[in-house]
Amino acid sequence: MTAPAPAHAPTRTTVGIVGAGPAGLLLARLLHASGIDCVVLESRDRGYVEQRQRAGILEQGTVDVLRESGAAERLDREGLPHDGIELRFDGRAHRIDFPALTGGRRVWVYAQTEVVKDLVALQLTHGAPLLFEAQVTAVEDVESAQPALRYTHQGVERRLECDYVVGCDGFHGAVREAIPAGARQTFERGYPYSWLGILADVAPSSDELVYAHSPRGFALLSMRSPTVSRLYLQVPNGTDPADWSDERIWDELDARFALATGDWKLARGPITAKSVLPMRSSVTEPMRHGRLFLAGDAAHIVPPTGAKGLNLAVADVTVLARAFTALHRSGSTELLDGYSATCLNRVWRAEHFSYFMTSTLHTAPEQSPFDTRLQLSQLDRIAASPHAAAELAANYAGLPLV
Repeated sequence: MTAPAPAHAPTRTTVGIVGAGPAGLLLARLLHASGIDCVVLESRDRGYVEQRQRAGILEQGTVDVLRESGAAERLDREGLPHDGIELRFDGRAHRIDFPALTGGRRVWVYAQTEVVKDLVALQLTHGAPLLFEAQVTAVEDVESAQPALRYTHQGVERRLECDYVVGCDGFHGAVREAIPAGARQTFERGYPYSWLGILADVAPSSDELVYAHSPRGFALLSMRSPTVSRLYLQVPNGTDPADWSDERIWDELDARFALATGDWKLARGPITAKSVLPMRSSVTEPMRHGRLFLAGDAAHIVPPTGAKGLNLAVADVTVLARAFTALHRSGSTELLDGYSATCLNRVWRAEHFSYFMTSTLHTAPEQSPFDTRLQLSQLDRIAASPHAAAELAANYAGLPLV
C-alpha cells in the first residue's frame, strides 16, 4: 500500500521530470520561468549528482540558453571561452578558427559538474520541487492521458500524477524502459577502443584543446581550469586504469602529441584522478510515446570526440520547453507533436559528426596502412580547404536548434 505523502512531497504536477542531470535541471528551470509547474525526481544524492564527471565543452547555443535561464553567472565569470581547436597529425599542427569560419561562434570550457551545481542551487532556491534519493520504480498508465510516477523517497513509496513525463534519466532509466519495446527502435554502434582520462594539477600546456592523431592512438589535451588539465589517451576496451602508472601516462601523452619541429612541451603534474570511458553511439526513435518524452542520454549517446553529449541534451530540453510553453499559453500541441522529429534532425547530424571525429582521429586495432592514409588525407583536406574546415567548425561550435 502506498503511504500518505508528507506535506512537502507533491502528489500532482503538470510535468514530472525524472533525472537531475543537466537536461532535467535545465528543463525544470525553463518550465518554471514560463509558469509551468513541474517536479524533478533524482535517484542519487546531491553530492553524487554534483560530482558526476562528464562533458566540459559548451557550444555557443548552450551558453546562450544558460544565460537566458539565469544560470550563467558563474560560467561567465569562471568559464574559459575558446575560439578554436588544434589538430595534430603526421608531426604537424593546424588550428581551426571557429569565429572566422562560423560568423563569430565559439565554445566554452566549463565542466558539467559546475553546470549541475549552478542549476541545483537555482532550483533549490527559486525553482520547482527537486527531490534527491527519489528512486522511480514504475511509470504507470503510459498509454493514458494522465501517466504517473511511482517512486520511493525517504523509505516511503509515493505516487506522482502528471500530465506529462519527461525521461532525463539515461539509457537504462525507468522512463525509456516504460515505452513498449514495439513502440521504439534503438540504433547502436560500438567502438573497439576506450579513453583513459586523467585530471592533473598542472596548468594546461595549450590555451585551446588539442586533438592528436598518432600511429600510437588518439590523444586529447583539454582542461578544467587555468590550473587543472584534463587529458585523454585512446586505450583498448577493458583497460584497467591501475595498469597505467603516472609516468607511463605522461610518456605516452608526450609521444602522441609530438611535433616534428618546434619546442612545444607537455607540462607534467600530479595526477589526481584516472578513469576509463567506453565509447558508443546510440539513438532511440521516436523520442516521444504518448505523453512520455525522452531527452539527453535517455534518447541518444555519442562518443565524446565531438563534444556533443551535454549540448544535445540542452538542445532537447530547449525545444521541449518551448513546446510546453506554447501549449501553456495557446493550447497548441503543434510543437509538442513535432518534438521528436525536430530533435532527431539535430541528433543524427551530431551523431555523424561524432562518428566522423572518432573514426578520423583514432587508430583501430590492426588498422591497415590504407586506412591510415585515408585518415591523413582527410586531415590534410581540413588543413588545406576552408570549406572542409568550416564544416568541422560549424558542427563543433554547434548547429542551430532547428
